Amino acid sequence: MIKPTPNPPEHEATSPYESLDSRKLHEAAERALDLHLGTPEDKKSKRRKGDFFIVAPDLHTETLLANASEDLLSISAIAADLADDVEGSRRSVALALSRMADGVHLLVERALDHIDSPNPARHQAKA
Repeated sequence: MIKPTPNPPEHEATSPYESLDSRKLHEAAERALDLHLGTPEDKKSKRRKGDFFIVAPDLHTETLLANASEDLLSISAIAADLADDVEGSRRSVALALSRMADGVHLLVERALDHIDSPNPARHQAKA
């Protein structure tokens, strides 16, 4: 049996969005492609190879500095404790690590102080 018109009709103005079913199919296909191939936004946020640890991008500077300060205190304590158990050049290295951690801890604490209070030099210059 020969049909008088093709099925579906061949018409240049036919859009894939004309019917609700074709729109749903197209959206489902787009979601599937995004899931398997990723979106441009996903590619921008991909981590570099070798990144094992990451820091949450939405953390405030004060939170980051406070955690760094506590970690530096822990490093200093571990190195000082190690220095008590070893002698000679190993003791000197452990004490140096402890003192370096203490110095960096002071720098981080100073940065936290600057976050908590405005810069006094700026206020004196304005007065």
